[in-house]
Amino acid sequence: LLSRLRDWQNESWQELFELYWKLIYNTARRYGLSDIEAQDVVQDTMIGVSRNIPEFKYDPERCSFKTWLMNMILWRIKDQFRKRRAHEPIGVAMELPEPEQFEQQWEKDWQANIMAAAVERVKNTLSPQVFQIFDFCVLQKKGVAETSEVLSVSRARIYLARHRVTNKIMKEIERLTAEEGKAR
Repeated sequence: LLSRLRDWQNESWQELFELYWKLIYNTARRYGLSDIEAQDVVQDTMIGVSRNIPEFKYDPERCSFKTWLMNMILWRIKDQFRKRRAHEPIGVAMELPEPEQFEQQWEKDWQANIMAAAVERVKNTLSPQVFQIFDFCVLQKKGVAETSEVLSVSRARIYLARHRVTNKIMKEIERLTAEEGKAR
């Protein structure tokens, strides 16, 4: 994905945006930014990525794309706090994240974002009924017995759907994480 971004392929920019905008937005909101401020963080981060992606080179001594993006988002959040400080009275508490705490939360959010993206992409390849079975049984944690009863499908069909969809999701996660590795 990152190598396609360097070639300015429009569909790659759309894919990047779809893959990361919620992660960026939710990270900004977690640290107390308003909806509008968080939207600005998304926009400013995407602009920053577009300006800096041609020079991004993987250097194991420096950072991966994930760390690079994390730092860009953190800088944009701090920019929003600086803008806010100019308009707020002195003494208003600012919730700047501690770098270590930010990194720990970032790792959790990154993994959750990859999982959500994989589920969404796999969902688009499945019949609605197969995804409904998987969603109810696995994502909503209802279990095989309740899924069979509520959706009126055999247990064998549930086990098969659960197995096949889980495998597809795992392959998609591998693909998404491999893209990050290739960008290195």
